[in-house]
Amino acid sequence: MQKRYVVRLSESEKNELHEVIKRLKGSSQKVRRAQILLKADVEGPNWTDQLISEAFSCRPQTVENIRRRLVERGFEATLNGLERIQPPTAKLLNGVQEAEIIAMRLGSPPKGYANWSLRLLARKVVELEIVESVSHETLRKTLKKTG
Repeated sequence: MQKRYVVRLSESEKNELHEVIKRLKGSSQKVRRAQILLKADVEGPNWTDQLISEAFSCRPQTVENIRRRLVERGFEATLNGLERIQPPTAKLLNGVQEAEIIAMRLGSPPKGYANWSLRLLARKVVELEIVESVSHETLRKTLKKTG
């Protein structure tokens, strides 16, 4: 079967891939991509996708995706992966809301309570209409990152 995306690596690219593998430079994903690219090189070992996937414990589709990425996006984007422009989920609280929550947490708790619990804080934040709704877990993360 004719391969749709053909991997042809220059000498400098091969050297960089060997360096990544030899020194385990970067993430495990980067090292695996380097191994796959070297084995897929048409002027090198030229292994089949099935053989590569068995050797590196991945799916043949992964090998095909790496080949496609190399052809469509180039060497650097394939090896290092793409940086996310936005986080997978948007932030629930903006800076002003976070500041109000922190200030409330540092203040004294309502009458009848010895100190703030996360659930009490969540109820009070919604009650004071700082946010429409919020979970105690979101508040925990917000308070934790501020120390």
